[in-house]
Amino acid sequence: MSSQRLFAAVLPPEPAVDELAAAVAPLHRVPGAVNLRWTARADWHYTLAFFGGVDEELLPELYLRLERAAHRTQPFPLRIHGGGRFDGRALWAGAAGDLDTLRLLAERAHAAARRTWVPMEEHRRYTPHLTLARSRVQTDLTPFTAALEGFEGRRWEAGELGLVRSHLPEGGVPGQQPRYELVRGWPLGR
Repeated sequence: MSSQRLFAAVLPPEPAVDELAAAVAPLHRVPGAVNLRWTARADWHYTLAFFGGVDEELLPELYLRLERAAHRTQPFPLRIHGGGRFDGRALWAGAAGDLDTLRLLAERAHAAARRTWVPMEEHRRYTPHLTLARSRVQTDLTPFTAALEGFEGRRWEAGELGLVRSHLPEGGVPGQQPRYELVRGWPLGR
């Protein structure tokens, strides 16, 4: 039986991505930036729930439940805002706007997978973040988070719940990143 590595996400629109890319570009010149594995702008997203390997036979039910979750959630305002880090291993941009609805959508996506019998890790409090870079070793990310501290992106409306497939790197090429592919999207509140 084959499976797909999947996660639910909200994808920012191109104008918001352009703004963030302009703010991130100077970070590539900060001392220590060469030690980070920078994510591709085409892959920037807010993960709502990570499903891991989902068996093909579960997909129709998962699609149905994610569609219901999307329809039960009204579109909401978001913007990319500031930055942060997870330990010394991940640099991210944050979110501002209707974070309560974003968290609710994350909860609904997680519940959709659980009800479909997708084996899920323990659910933790959702921290909205868009991963910009990762490090294999502990790194002082303070100069990077300080540079993003005042970033205020334009307001946009989150109007879709996306199901994204993660293609892991093959061949052991150093620094190679996963590729992401939008599999399906469901409009919110319809």
